[in-house]
Parts: sequence; C-alpha cells; structure tokens
Amino acid sequence: MNSGAHAIDSSQNARAKKWLALTETRGIRKHGEFLLSGRKTVPEALAAHGARFTAALARTESELNRLMLPAHVERYVLAKSVFEALDTNGTGFPLLVGKVPDFAAVDFAAAPKGLELVLALGDPANLGAVLRSAAAFGASRIVLMEGAAHPFHPKALRGGANAQFALTFLKGGDWEALRAAKGPMAALDGEGTDIETYDWPANLRLVLGEEGQGLPPGLKAERLAIRTTGAVESLNATVAASLALAARFRHLTPR
Repeated sequence: MNSGAHAIDSSQNARAKKWLALTETRGIRKHGEFLLSGRKTVPEALAAHGARFTAALARTESELNRLMLPAHVERYVLAKSVFEALDTNGTGFPLLVGKVPDFAAVDFAAAPKGLELVLALGDPANLGAVLRSAAAFGASRIVLMEGAAHPFHPKALRGGANAQFALTFLKGGDWEALRAAKGPMAALDGEGTDIETYDWPANLRLVLGEEGQGLPPGLKAERLAIRTTGAVESLNATVAASLALAARFRHLTPR
C-alpha cells in the first residue's frame, strides 16, 4: 500500500480542475476518466476491479488508510470545499478516479451476439438504473445510440451500482444505422407480443426508445408489450426495460 498522500487545498489546482470536469459528460469524454462514489460501491469496486483506478480522493489521510488501495493508486487529501464539489452524490466517502474503457463501434451488419441492449436514454440516472438490470439479467453488451447519456457520468454510476464494470459498451450512431441492422431485433412498445409469451431468442437486439419520444419511425423490429391494468398510459422506461430483461432471463434460464 502507498504511504503518504498529496495535499490539494484549492479548486484552482490543475488536478482539481480536471477532476471537477469529470462531474460532467463533456469532461469525462475529454479526459477519458470518471469519478466513482459510494460507501458500498467504492470498496466493492476496489476489491473486484482495482486495476481500473488511478487515484483515491478523501478529506483526511485516515479515510484513505481505511481503504484497501492497490500500490499503483495515487492518494490525495483534499480541502473540504474541493472534496464536496467533487462529491456530487453527497456520500462523504472517499472517491475513486478511474479510466473509461474504449467503446468500439457496433457492427449492425453482423448478427447480435447474445443480448445486445440498444439504448438512447438521455437521463444518466435512468441509464444507470437500466445498466444495473442489464447486468443482473445477462445483457452484457450495451449499444449506446446518439444522444444517450454517458454510462460513467456520476449519476449513471450511482444508479448502476458497479454494473458498468460487468458490461461491454458499444457506440451505435444514429437511428438510421439501426434501421439497416441485420439479425433478430425487438423493441419495447405499447402494443405487440406479450413479453411473457414471446419466444426470446438467445441472440437478439432489444431496443429501448428515448424518454418521452419512444421508438423512431420505420424501425423494423418485433414489437413487445408489457401487460398492465391500463390504469396508466405507459411505464417508466427503466421499469419497462427491467421487466423485459427479467422475462427474457426467466425464459432462457428456467429453474
């Protein structure tokens, strides 16, 4: 374990400025790094994925000492004001700085491999919640369409509860590219085949539309519906995706 920590007392420090940029999507894309917070997620991520992190940030050195930090992770003690500006989720627990993995471009000309979940959710909290369900129910490949939130945004990481580290992310481009995709494709819609009776194929692209806008017109995909009482017009996108993923999991992995 490293001994000693670097002190940063001002938000004008160059490292502090870079870390502050990681609270927004633009900064994450520019620097290729992210901030992870959480009393449960930080220790768990260190234990399972320690190699992915480069720095640990805290208000005191004793807080850093309580973490099982790999030797390569740099340690920083920050002034209270600097730390609180970075701790956007308000956990009060040490933060980790990690490297964002490379996102390869999806090949829509090839058939899907396993379940590829195609997402265009613009709200990072919604995206994180869906990613958590994706990891829980075996959708390991996530295709991020144009306009989707960044999966390593602090709000997405909070909602994902470390699901991001179990997933492979692919860049999907615009909806026009998806219209020409090869292989089985289904999309969640208000009408269509009941997800509970659908014969889920092992290899499939499952499309979830944008919040409020739904699916793009002209998309050639089998429509899947979730049976409800009809008391509300539609389900929240994250809830709908989770129900569909659970239905597929039950179909392909019966007890």
